[in-house]
Amino acid sequence: MGILVDRNSRVLVQGITGREGSFHTLNMLNYGTKIVAGVTPGKGGERVHGVPVYDSVEEAIKKHPEINTSILFVPARYASDAVYEAIDAGIEKTVVITEHIPVHDALRFVNYAKWKGVVIVGPNCPGVINPVEKVNVGIYPVNMFAPGKVGIVSRSGTLTYEIALALTKRKLGQTTCVGIGGDPIVGLDFIEVVQLFYSDPETKAIVVIGEIGGDMEERLAAYIKKHGLEKPIVAFIAGLTAPPEKRMGHAGAIVSMGKGDARTKISALRDAGIIVAETPSQVARETENILLKRT
Repeated sequence: MGILVDRNSRVLVQGITGREGSFHTLNMLNYGTKIVAGVTPGKGGERVHGVPVYDSVEEAIKKHPEINTSILFVPARYASDAVYEAIDAGIEKTVVITEHIPVHDALRFVNYAKWKGVVIVGPNCPGVINPVEKVNVGIYPVNMFAPGKVGIVSRSGTLTYEIALALTKRKLGQTTCVGIGGDPIVGLDFIEVVQLFYSDPETKAIVVIGEIGGDMEERLAAYIKKHGLEKPIVAFIAGLTAPPEKRMGHAGAIVSMGKGDARTKISALRDAGIIVAETPSQVARETENILLKRT
């Protein structure tokens, strides 16, 4: 089970011949991901780790109509065009790994994708991994993950790895981990991913990893407060000591004009009934305690 990606995912890698695309294609293949094609304009006819390369997404889809998921390792200046190409080709889900995409470009393609009914994960994200079905559509260090019953949704890549490893060491494992991205504009948000986890019978608890900047965590808290907790949620908010007006890590992590600070987010989440851990290691302990009480 799990969400977004599974054994039926058939993946296209856009930017497969580049250094990052080639490196992560091999890692995804070794994990068990079904990568059926790659695209790099001007490189059609080549192969990367046995995967055939095409000049365009349209050409790849004609040869491999089973493709339903794409992942982008395309430089920022060309990434928007690559996303539009995937959307217009009818691919159901697109994972945008690329960082430094201008905000106005991301806003346009995220809105276009929603209009077309296409799921965008990212940009500036580590992707999606489903350890239960051995599918990694992303850049995850797969040795830190194990099949289990905890869903993770996160704005931070490295914290995802750290907390996933802590859950793995406690034999809790994960159903799916979704890195939604650290930019101000992203495709899927916390609410949408939590809703997907609610619908997954294998996910027994949810971990939300937030950080300073924006109001995504506050919006999740408001949603939970209005609709209630269908499954237990443990959260961690990074950036408690971050100074105002200074970007921390990536584009979305900035406290500005008194908004987006960690304390406000923590207060909102706790007010909604969500357990908020004070350290990353505490997340696994709190999640274990919750699951033990429910068995």
